[in-house]
Amino acid sequence: MTTRFPVAVDAALRDAGWRPGRWDMRQAEIWADALRAHASPAGHRHALFPAAVEAWAEFGGLRIAGTAPGRHLAPTPAVIDPSAGLHWARTLADLGRALDTQLAPLGTEEGHHGEPAALLVLDREGRVYSLDHSGDWYLGYDVDSALATLVTGTRPQRLEYPQH
Repeated sequence: MTTRFPVAVDAALRDAGWRPGRWDMRQAEIWADALRAHASPAGHRHALFPAAVEAWAEFGGLRIAGTAPGRHLAPTPAVIDPSAGLHWARTLADLGRALDTQLAPLGTEEGHHGEPAALLVLDREGRVYSLDHSGDWYLGYDVDSALATLVTGTRPQRLEYPQH
């Protein structure tokens, strides 16, 4: 049987409660409305686009964690909850300009004690990035590949920006 995901990722998703066809558009719209209504003190607003809403509808509310040893580093649990990025509108707008796209929050990577350690975001094309204290990281060309990066402990690619 072929699956959409590698075996370890499929198992982690199913353990988290995901199944093919999972789709909670009602919850995705609640998150979209909350993000749309929020503005930073300086007036920055969140970008909303189909790739983000679709990711929230399919994976929203899940805590996805790998159980096997990682390929390059320890697997990183992810919580798909865009409200974690509510107060990041300015940061996402700035990074979006640097990447020449728009970004929306996806959720968080969890640290060792379950606290958020990085913000997961995706762009208009569906590419996923992680923002943490050490830099900005490219996790994959879509949510599926980004989840595979996190679950399998594959080393992400650090984003490099041109020096001015």
